[in-house]
Amino acid sequence: MKINIIGGGPAGMYFAILMKKANPSHEITAYERNGPDDTFGWGVVFSGKTLANLRAADEESHSEITRNFEAWDNVDVVRDHEKISIHGNSFSGIARLQLLKILQGRCRELGIDLLFRTEVTDIDSLRLSCDLLVAADGVNSTVRKHYSTNFLPSLDLRPNRYIWYGSNRLFHGLTLTFRQNDDGVFAAHSYKFNKTTSTFIIECDAQTWKNARFDTMSSDATREYLEQVFQKDLDQAPLLSNKSNWINFAVVKNKNWCFDSVVLLGDALHTAHFSIGSGTKLAMEDAIALHDCFKSTDTVSEALSRFELIRKPVIEEYQAAAYDSMRWFENAADYMKLSPIELAYALMTRSGRVDYEKLRERAPDFIARYESSKR
Repeated sequence: MKINIIGGGPAGMYFAILMKKANPSHEITAYERNGPDDTFGWGVVFSGKTLANLRAADEESHSEITRNFEAWDNVDVVRDHEKISIHGNSFSGIARLQLLKILQGRCRELGIDLLFRTEVTDIDSLRLSCDLLVAADGVNSTVRKHYSTNFLPSLDLRPNRYIWYGSNRLFHGLTLTFRQNDDGVFAAHSYKFNKTTSTFIIECDAQTWKNARFDTMSSDATREYLEQVFQKDLDQAPLLSNKSNWINFAVVKNKNWCFDSVVLLGDALHTAHFSIGSGTKLAMEDAIALHDCFKSTDTVSEALSRFELIRKPVIEEYQAAAYDSMRWFENAADYMKLSPIELAYALMTRSGRVDYEKLRERAPDFIARYESSKR
């Protein structure tokens, strides 16, 4: 089978790896508009369950990925001068560029053609020249736009703004930090992903963004302002920029996931808010699910239909939880009246995926402290 993939991120490369591994005779080419060392953002997060899925799918790349991981079991909630730690969670972080390098190496090892700095301008011709066209070209997918009457996408641009920095201040665990000033409330999502660097994502609501006049600030002025907001948390370390700009998160959905021999994958197909840390996880598990659908049939149309049938309910569940989490952060200012322990409890239960009973099982010390605060 001849497979063309547009997009050289985790979703596209991982699907290529699994298909080539299953059948070396597959002719697979991935087209990526950026270079092999270009990446945006800093670290990505995987849960323990996702790691088990990756190991079952391709033990070779799993071994390389986990060799470069930073692992933790705590979520820390910081407000004012208090930090609340909730243990019993299983997460790991890795540099996004390191993950891409591992997948690139595995692709080359298997004989997959990776064409970097290659912009696909004639999508129709590429589709007609292969048996399967996979669109893994991200949230701003050109394939999805080109075939919008087939996929029927919906994009919901959210009001909060966020900006993705790095920091050499190491955060040992997923840390959610809230700071207020005269302009409003700022929330930071941070975690280490290697021995020297942490991800540091900052978000704020539209009114806070307007009050701070970020629309008139340069990139350097914005970074300096935010360094002051989180001065205590950064311990004087600077924020590190990698083309860091304010973004409105886009919730992406598609009524149809495929047509003829074309299928969407990863962020081109769906997005889940970064506050539940599932973007890369979902992309790579998409690849696993799509590959699995080809195990039972050699017919592309049947495999794609089965992929949508099986995978769509899973994604809808994740997107529902991510939506609740996103809405919580959009209304974070309303929760600043809570005590730190109450704030931590509200955060841990915000998406509906974790409730009181699960917390009592995972983090009994935290629940005991929370119950004590209510007396």
